Amino acid sequence: MALTDVAIEKIKSMILDGRLKPGDKLPREADLAEQLGISRSPLREAVSVLSMLRILDVRRGDGTYVTSLTPDLLLETMSFIIDFHQDSSILDLFEVRRALEPMAAEKAALLMSSEDAAELLELLETVGPDSSIAELVANDLEFHHRIAAAANNKVLCSFVDSVAGRTHQARSWRAVTQENAFDQTQREHRAIALAIRDRQPSIAAALSLSHVAGVENWIRRNLVP
Repeated sequence: MALTDVAIEKIKSMILDGRLKPGDKLPREADLAEQLGISRSPLREAVSVLSMLRILDVRRGDGTYVTSLTPDLLLETMSFIIDFHQDSSILDLFEVRRALEPMAAEKAALLMSSEDAAELLELLETVGPDSSIAELVANDLEFHHRIAAAANNKVLCSFVDSVAGRTHQARSWRAVTQENAFDQTQREHRAIALAIRDRQPSIAAALSLSHVAGVENWIRRNLVP
């Protein structure tokens, strides 16, 4: 293993075992290098890598700190990569959605409060056939976000938001070009919301899978060469 990788693993171990907590300041470079038993050069490279991954925050003139380590912060790197592959890998994004969103719907059917489930159904009534494309897509994103948030898993919610948010252009195009796209989306969303309200996790997951797969198949037929 390269010395930089060794340094990364050792710093990661310090965070995982609690010796370094979110917000903690790392020891001085010389002291940390001695403590880890590595030279300062690979340590410096390791800090640079962990900084790019948003695990460490290097503050000039102050020192290096462990970040908050919240899922949304750590997943910014993944979002950056997804942005660059949005056009060429749209089907890959929907493949990920097929894996994540049924899981979120299943957990939401078990955990979402009755009040939130009622509000999820009410959300669908805030748009109609005369709504703008931007309003329809925003409503779609909010619908899926609420389900993911109800799953009570911050990492899952961050992944769903990151991936779903980066498929909005394809979904906008579908809303414009596919006949009855709005009615079909509303029917599918309502069926998912009702399954969640009625505490039917398996059905909610199956309906969510069918919903995402349907959009994916449309994109495969119409947008991908």
